[in-house]
Amino acid sequence: MSFFSSLFSGRSDDSEDEFDLAEEFPELYNGMTLDLITKEGAHLLSGRITSFTETAMTLERLPGCLSFPVFSIGTRVWIRGYNQGMVPFSMTAMVQESSRIVCKLRDLKAIPFSEQRLNFRLPTQLPVSLYYQHDEHLENPEACMLVDISTGGACIESEYLHAEDEVLRLKVKLEDYKPMEFLGQIIRVTEPSPGHFRYGFLFAQLREDELTELTKTLYNLQVGNRREWRRSDVGHW
Repeated sequence: MSFFSSLFSGRSDDSEDEFDLAEEFPELYNGMTLDLITKEGAHLLSGRITSFTETAMTLERLPGCLSFPVFSIGTRVWIRGYNQGMVPFSMTAMVQESSRIVCKLRDLKAIPFSEQRLNFRLPTQLPVSLYYQHDEHLENPEACMLVDISTGGACIESEYLHAEDEVLRLKVKLEDYKPMEFLGQIIRVTEPSPGHFRYGFLFAQLREDELTELTKTLYNLQVGNRREWRRSDVGHW
């Protein structure tokens, strides 16, 4: 196995296999914020739990949010979030009732973390910079847009063309947290419109402290908590 193969081994965002569903139910609580997404990871809505059992759940709007989109009864959705221990989890469910103010789900099933096709992805629309691999001092930035980010990688939009398997550096600043730098590899390239490219960017495997810090940052941004981890000096961020 080559050096770069070893860096990027152990993760895959391209698997098209159906999820193998687990029996263990995630730790939930009333007031918890969750995201509903499509199988492809597109964000549908964010809401908070107002009631739940091991097979059903009711989500209502977050404070300050406008109306929910309305879904057809029986629509399959994917659920993502973090428990109180900041451990990410995913579930699937079917829409039982949908209105502008409430979304009721049934047939909840947990997805084992080891078998998740997608890590938790934080949707964004933030300017970020790409650099060539040899630009270790980050002197020649290439402006692009961050579509979403997870602990495994990111989705990036750019007017610059790069090849699949190309290794690059990504510099990201999420709100008022310290800038983050990632070595990564392009694993997917699409062209939504002429001269406009979208990249799936797989991070090299992170050290434990890097993974912990990124997980906490994503969690804080999801739930709006800045009290403990904002402007952290831990790690290389």
